[in-house]
Amino acid sequence: MPLQLFDNILRWQGFPIQEAKSRFKQLLNNTDESIEQLKKAIVQHHLKHNNFYINLLDNKPTDWAKLPVLTKRDLQQPLHERLSNDYSSKNVFKGKTSGSSGHPFTYAKDKFAHAITWAAFHHAYNEHDIDLNTSLQARFYGIPLSGKGKYVELLKDYVSNRKRFPIFNLNNAILEKYVSRFRESKYEYLNGYTSSIVLLAKYCREKGTTLKTYCPSLKICIVTSEMLFADDRKLLKKWIGVPIVNEYGASEVGLIAMENPRGEFVLNQQNLFIEIVDEANQPVTDGTIGRILVTDLYNLAHPVIRYEIGDLGSLKTLENGTRILENLQGRTSDIARLPSGKVVPGLTFYYVTKSIINEDVNILEFIVIQKTEASFEIQYVSSQEMDVSQKVKVQKAMDEYLEPDLAVAFTRLDSLDRSNRGKLKQFMSEVD
Repeated sequence: MPLQLFDNILRWQGFPIQEAKSRFKQLLNNTDESIEQLKKAIVQHHLKHNNFYINLLDNKPTDWAKLPVLTKRDLQQPLHERLSNDYSSKNVFKGKTSGSSGHPFTYAKDKFAHAITWAAFHHAYNEHDIDLNTSLQARFYGIPLSGKGKYVELLKDYVSNRKRFPIFNLNNAILEKYVSRFRESKYEYLNGYTSSIVLLAKYCREKGTTLKTYCPSLKICIVTSEMLFADDRKLLKKWIGVPIVNEYGASEVGLIAMENPRGEFVLNQQNLFIEIVDEANQPVTDGTIGRILVTDLYNLAHPVIRYEIGDLGSLKTLENGTRILENLQGRTSDIARLPSGKVVPGLTFYYVTKSIINEDVNILEFIVIQKTEASFEIQYVSSQEMDVSQKVKVQKAMDEYLEPDLAVAFTRLDSLDRSNRGKLKQFMSEVD
């Protein structure tokens, strides 16, 4: 692998990565005042050059909290109708969201905005002694199984110095092959969906050997795209055998937050502005759970201003002024409405099912599906059927965490249905 291939490819494609890295370095010492200047500048740019954004505003408010919240549904219209003046599909970076929220769309960034997105990743990974140009990555992600999309992803893997481990089938036979690959290569870091790497850790637990033992060059494990719970972190740390780093981002805005070596879930405040708002779209105080909004401070080609990412969380300011993501609670759409009128976040079902998922019960994965307001189905993967006592424990947990008299059905499967990108949603509702 030639040195700096990743950066060179970006530069050859017209993305000014070196300039973006320099600018990002300057932004690391940003003050609140300069962030306010960047916020004002990006709004003024789109109010002057972007008809799509102009039409979203009934007037031209100067108060940030009065600006409209941009939703995924707002962006489900032809891309060319959303681009700023002097931009077209020929001079921007284009991408597509995964659609895991139910609202897929195509997005665009101007070339500097795309480059500074990568500068943010470079900085965050460098803090963990990982170089995106030279460190070999083991990538536990989905991949198109055929067609052009498959080869595009494989080309990206080559350019990015990563080896892919497809995650659509992770039975023991597949995991045994994957572990053999770790014995044969000097991977420096593991990156992928949380639930898939948890399965890898459980395989290592079954064998009584950490992944680090198989692959001594391994430095860290980065989990992304799915919730990381405390019990899973403990399992991963013990059986992967390296520090576990939580990453939070989205393709349309890039890196939102990433844990530093001290375990602080640091916000990317350099090229993004992140805020938490209430139901009236007004900012809330630190520690208060609300909807996460993201503003791309550099994307001139397309407005991403007060964009609702679709997740819930809260923020905190440390004594040194660092802003961190204190609490990430999953998607705003992951809620259950119960017969009593009670509304509970999908996160609750993790604690319900954890009442029986421990090292004594070989349940590898599960999802909870709300069928009606009063009935749920728990689909799970296990080497054996759950016994009556385990089902009783789940029912009691439902009574405790939710409300009494909810019906629960249990379905054992060989594998769980994932999205076409390999993500696992641990809760979903079929109730309108």
